Amino acid sequence: MTTIPAPVRIRRCRLYETRLETRLPFRYGIATVTDLPHVFVRVEADVDGRPSVGLAADHLPPKWFTKNPATSPDADIAELWMVVKNAARLAEGIGGGDSVFAVWRKLYDAQAAWGAGENLAPLLSGFGTSLVERALIDAFCRATGRTFAQALHTGALGVRLGELHPELTGQAPADLLPSLAAPLPRVVVRHTVGLSDPLRDEDIAPDARLADGLPQSLVEAVEVYGLRHFKLKVSGDPARDVDRLRAVAPVLARHAPPDYAFSLDGNEGYKTPQAFKEFWDDLSAAPDLQDFRGHLLFVEQPLHRDVALSDEFGALNAGWPDRPPVIIDESDAEIESLARALSLGYAGTSHKNCKGVFKGVANACLIAYRRRSSPAPGGGAPALMMSGEDLSNVGPVSLQQDLAVQAALGISSVERNGQHYFAGLSGFPAAIQAQALARHPDLYHANPVGGWPTMTITDGQASLASVNAAPFGTDFTLDTTLFSEAV
Repeated sequence: MTTIPAPVRIRRCRLYETRLETRLPFRYGIATVTDLPHVFVRVEADVDGRPSVGLAADHLPPKWFTKNPATSPDADIAELWMVVKNAARLAEGIGGGDSVFAVWRKLYDAQAAWGAGENLAPLLSGFGTSLVERALIDAFCRATGRTFAQALHTGALGVRLGELHPELTGQAPADLLPSLAAPLPRVVVRHTVGLSDPLRDEDIAPDARLADGLPQSLVEAVEVYGLRHFKLKVSGDPARDVDRLRAVAPVLARHAPPDYAFSLDGNEGYKTPQAFKEFWDDLSAAPDLQDFRGHLLFVEQPLHRDVALSDEFGALNAGWPDRPPVIIDESDAEIESLARALSLGYAGTSHKNCKGVFKGVANACLIAYRRRSSPAPGGGAPALMMSGEDLSNVGPVSLQQDLAVQAALGISSVERNGQHYFAGLSGFPAAIQAQALARHPDLYHANPVGGWPTMTITDGQASLASVNAAPFGTDFTLDTTLFSEAV
């Protein structure tokens, strides 16, 4: 049943922060993270004339949004704070709209124009928009008594797909995303293997061994969680990357289920299309990795964003019929990015809430529409895909909101690494930990050593029952006064 969207207006945005430490150093691309800020955005809004409050949260991770080796981590974090604060400032002044989508679009355009004037990467400036967007969706769902999937499925959020992808004019999310009526009840957890992560227990030095009740090596994580999907980081150095995969392959062959699968994450490491092809040719030529390659799901963002959407990569793809499926991630920075990528021969894109909820919804709809309208020769759908990726999400807000969207979009294999690199919710106040355990007993359990909530993964899967039943992922009201207010 279609619902007429309700008018909304943002009255106030407030920002809060806490500092979280990793339990293991997390190395991705050119960055290694051991601690970072975690920010909360609290939106006070009017929904159909009624006051409501919504929250969003995320890490401020250095280097992911810019990949600039010349800046310090502190400078990167300061820049992230700048875009979040600017989005909050703009949100308070843009007025209302006839739907959540309409208000988001005003904010998106205003923030993008500001970011262009500041010479900021679109992915970076859009991060601020995404936090306000998520908090506004949360406020709307709480005010109307709907879950995220219900609000999207009934049209209550007011999403106008044709404004984002013109070929979708006249289409609605419910027309293209059949999973909306019944979001996925669980997802397969795709476990991240970082560039410096230990593969076996014997790879861990005695003085680096943790005693926090969580798995540390890849072998231990497979055994504890029953993992069968993996995300393997590569660096952009072909010889080094092939050697790393040679080390990982026998571990998975011995310890993972026979039907295990993996993605490769390039984190923009390759600077030219030809360099990436040379890496793939080297990998393909390795006879000892032949079986391993057969478990590949896709390759994620191997090329730096400066060249990823270039005509050069399109020309390479045109003459490379047996190329692996490659998707964009960091290059999915603007509304038009996916359409451009598909025209160059990419297989799709990723979804993570930090890139925008409505943009992700529209991208999922575009992929579904293209699959339906452009069947592959001989029948069957073309190999277009949308993956679920992570930004080291942790609860009690960010993780659940991201999973709620993944479930609504029907993305069944989702990278989750926050539960591996962070010690659950140990960095949050005890009152919040108790709420998470009580209201999300399927997603969290008490750590046997510290008692704090940590994510429950059984047979390689996470249950989303409580996430899907919540207004927007989190089924309790978070007391933001427990954190420092940012000004």
